[in-house]
Amino acid sequence: MDNAPETPKMTLASYYGHREMPVIGMGTAADPFDEATMKTAVLEAIKIGYRHFDTSPLTLQLEYLDLYLIHWPISFKPGRLMFPVPKDELLPMDFKSVWAAMEECQQLGLTKAIGVSNFSCKKLEHLLAFANIPPAVNQVEMSPLWQQKKLREFCKANDIIVTAYSPLGAKGTRWGSSLVMDNEVLNEIAKTRGKTVAQVCLRWAYEQGTSFVVKSFRKERLKENMNIFDWALLKDDHDKINQIPQQRLQPKEELVSANGPYKSLEELWDGEI
Repeated sequence: MDNAPETPKMTLASYYGHREMPVIGMGTAADPFDEATMKTAVLEAIKIGYRHFDTSPLTLQLEYLDLYLIHWPISFKPGRLMFPVPKDELLPMDFKSVWAAMEECQQLGLTKAIGVSNFSCKKLEHLLAFANIPPAVNQVEMSPLWQQKKLREFCKANDIIVTAYSPLGAKGTRWGSSLVMDNEVLNEIAKTRGKTVAQVCLRWAYEQGTSFVVKSFRKERLKENMNIFDWALLKDDHDKINQIPQQRLQPKEELVSANGPYKSLEELWDGEI
C-alpha cells in the first residue's frame, strides 16, 4: 500500500452494534460508465488506502453490504431504470413499507447498516416516528457552497451521520457544476495554505464532522484527496467560508412533475432550498 495518512473513521449506529466507517469514500458515479477505467481506479484506490466505496449493490455482486441507502425519497415504475427518469414514471414512496424492507435486510444480515439519501429534516422526522431501526446515515449534497447547517444540526441531534456527496461540485458530470472549484474564496484559501481547492473543500467537510464521498479516477487525485488529515483550516478560513453565498447546485428539477409526488422543488426539499 502506498504511504498515506491513516484514514479517520466514524461510528455508525447499527443493528449489529456500532460499526466503523472511513470518513472518506470513493465515489463511482460516472456517465458514461467505463468498466475498465472503473476497475483500474478502484484497485488503485485500494492500494492508496481507500476502504469506503459508494456504488450500486448490483454492480458489487457481494453477499452483503456494510451500508445500504435509499437513494431518493421517491419511487419509480418497475422496469429498466433510465436517467433522467421520465416524469411519468415518478411515483410516491411508501416510506413505511420501504423502510420495513430495509430493516429486514439488516436483520437478515444482507447489510450491516441502513440509511437514506437526500432526506430533508421533515422527511427524517417522519421516518424516525415509525422506524424500529433509525437510519445510520443521510447522504446529501454538501459543499462550501451548500453547507446544510440546519440538516447537519438535526442529524447530529438524532445520531445520524451526514455523508456529503459532490463535495467538490461534481465538475465534469452532466449533473454537476464548476462553481465550487472556481469559487474565488476557496481558491484564495487554497493558494494561501499551499493546498488545492479540492483539499480545502474536503478538509472543511471533515472539520464539520461529516463523512464524504469524492470521485476521481486518477491516481494523483486519489492521493491528493486522501492527504487532508494532517493539517487544519484556520479560524479565518472558516470565517471566509461561512460568508460564501449558499445555493443548492443539484436541485433535481427532473424529480418535479405536475402529476408526480412532488409538484415543486419546495415540496421535494420541504423548503430546504
